[in-house]
Amino acid sequence: MAPFAVVAPASPDEAIAELRAAGPGEAVVLAGGTDLLFDLEDSRVGPRRVVSLRRLPWRTLDWNGPSLTIGSTLPLRAIETDPEVRRRIPGLYAAVRAVGSVALRHQATLGGNLGRSAPASDLIPILLVLDAEVDLLGPSGERRIDVDRFVLGSRRTALAPGELIRSIRIPEARPSAYLWQRVRPFHDISHMAVAVAFSAARSAWRVAVSGFPPRPLLVPEAEEALGGPEPGPEAVARAADALAAHAPIVADRRASEAYRRQLVRPLLQRAVQAIRAGSGGR
Repeated sequence: MAPFAVVAPASPDEAIAELRAAGPGEAVVLAGGTDLLFDLEDSRVGPRRVVSLRRLPWRTLDWNGPSLTIGSTLPLRAIETDPEVRRRIPGLYAAVRAVGSVALRHQATLGGNLGRSAPASDLIPILLVLDAEVDLLGPSGERRIDVDRFVLGSRRTALAPGELIRSIRIPEARPSAYLWQRVRPFHDISHMAVAVAFSAARSAWRVAVSGFPPRPLLVPEAEEALGGPEPGPEAVARAADALAAHAPIVADRRASEAYRRQLVRPLLQRAVQAIRAGSGGR
């Protein structure tokens, strides 16, 4: 591991200035650090400066009517233990619990997960079906972008040079569920995952898949097949078939394409059942 300096700015302006002062590829941002530390140890990244966000006032969780805003540096464990999250957005609760262990969730953050943008992220698919938005702060000021446009690919986001993720906004608390399949329940990466939510405001379903490159994605064909707020068994079966047929599933070293296309059907069906039962999945 090459030597590097660690700085912990006391304000967002100072953090942005630290990033701007560094040359291309010379600085990385530390939110929770649960993923970054492995990259540093394995020399996958070689920054001259690590900019820690731990002193910034972004460890927040704020409800405003049906909407929820989560500060980018709030540990996942704080989201998991919030009773309103579990009651009002059960899919988010289930997705957070799918991340690593309790010890890891005390350190990991939603902002860090989004910034790293891994193809098998447990949190990006549920944010997609919740139509979540990312609040960014940078040299040019503030801007807001939805998660679907923010995540560009594996380890690639729409962050501009010097920009930071300040918060994540979920505009509507929705009945939702998140289900995954992996070899081990903890400390493993999902072979396949499905997130489902129903928006009362839009009277529409949202369905997303993840677990394979290049990134988690929404699948509108499955959303349309579910139809109205109370899809019957035939509609759910059609949606499962549409998801298996239209999701851009690929093979990698962890699972074949054929296995994933078979697996995605029961995951969607169980996710809809979980929503009907008022649970978020596992």
